[in-house]
Amino acid sequence: MISAKTTLGQTAMIPGPKKANIFPKPTVVAAMVKKSKRCLLVVGSKAPFTTTKDGNLVDSAIRMSKNGNISVAATGHIIKEFLKRGSKSAFSIQVMNLGDRLRDPSWGGFDGAGIYDLVIFAGFAYYIEWLVQSGLKNFAPDLRIISLEKTYQPNASWSLGTLPEGRWEESLDEILTALEENKS
Repeated sequence: MISAKTTLGQTAMIPGPKKANIFPKPTVVAAMVKKSKRCLLVVGSKAPFTTTKDGNLVDSAIRMSKNGNISVAATGHIIKEFLKRGSKSAFSIQVMNLGDRLRDPSWGGFDGAGIYDLVIFAGFAYYIEWLVQSGLKNFAPDLRIISLEKTYQPNASWSLGTLPEGRWEESLDEILTALEENKS
């Protein structure tokens, strides 16, 4: 059990009646990724500065993309971090532009193979992720959204919840390990 809290990250942010569920255990994230037909991992500008057991969140994103059916969208200047590590599978796009594309049912995705059914956010400032996910929650109701942030994100479909630093790193590593073990 994760035992996370649903504490909002900023005072006075009212998400509305529909709020994110908290994962009972990290392996559920891996199960959702495996069940999805098309999954997109969106990595934000805080990723190089977020420490994980792999080094930082960019390294963890590369590890996640190798072990699942996951496309990676690197927002802002983060694409250069993926290129430094030799990863050529990440796509560069601004996060607000991506939010607009994800709500468009005619968008074929980065590879033209169709819309995504699961989107995972990691490495964002709280208020940016909150804003993009609010738009998706209201204008792309069939899209499932997972937040892998350390802080509860109420506009996602699922969130890890508010976790202490060490517990968040362990949870992320459990997700990545579960994806590697049950690689289909």
